Amino acid sequence: MYSLLLKLPLLADVTKIASDDYVGFTFFVGCMAMMAASAFFFLSMNSFDRKWKTSILVSGLITFIAAVHYWYMRDYWAGVGESPTFFRYVDWVLTVPLMCVEFYLILKVAGAKKSLMWKLIAASVVMLVTGYFGEAVFRDNAALWGLLSGLAYFYIAYEIWLGSAKKLAVAAGGSVLKAHKMLCWFVLVGWAIYPLGYMAGTPGWYDGLAGLGLNMDVIYNIGDAINKIGFGLVVYGAAVAAQDEK
Repeated sequence: MYSLLLKLPLLADVTKIASDDYVGFTFFVGCMAMMAASAFFFLSMNSFDRKWKTSILVSGLITFIAAVHYWYMRDYWAGVGESPTFFRYVDWVLTVPLMCVEFYLILKVAGAKKSLMWKLIAASVVMLVTGYFGEAVFRDNAALWGLLSGLAYFYIAYEIWLGSAKKLAVAAGGSVLKAHKMLCWFVLVGWAIYPLGYMAGTPGWYDGLAGLGLNMDVIYNIGDAINKIGFGLVVYGAAVAAQDEK
């Protein structure tokens, strides 16, 4: 961490991305996409009633926080030439719990309790902390920490696909059920991108992935853009559908 802070002054000298730096390019495009999504969500908030306005606000916060971090990660990558693992996990520890909050917000109409929200948040924090340990602290045991992170992920997936969250979505029906299903697919398929990035950047029994030419940061950047913007668009679509149902 101390060595990371020592390198930060170099970021001010970064002025452009090399033409062959596809990793830096994905950082820049990711930042611009998140900023555009944030502007869209924030500007559309007043088009909805109070229930959906909060959900749209959270969607905007998710992409805004990501945009700020991507700006710093892009400069860190260009200036230092290393994966900005610390900044990425700071981003995730803020945005992923907010993505879990979205489930609670859209299910409030069906009587969702705050306990559901806190369970999902707690599982997401465990998933991220154990992932960080494996990727940046205890790399020699990356497979073990990745397994622990995966167990927390599967708990989230179970809760939303088969647990109490699913029952609440079915009870709500209509646009809420459709939105819940779409968010569930993002968690099941979209979030599955991240283990590939984790395995591409850490040693373990899966070392063969390195031979496929996979880059950890590119995988993470693509996953972030798909999941964070996609989450918000699903919530936005549900809000529009809910108004049409009135």
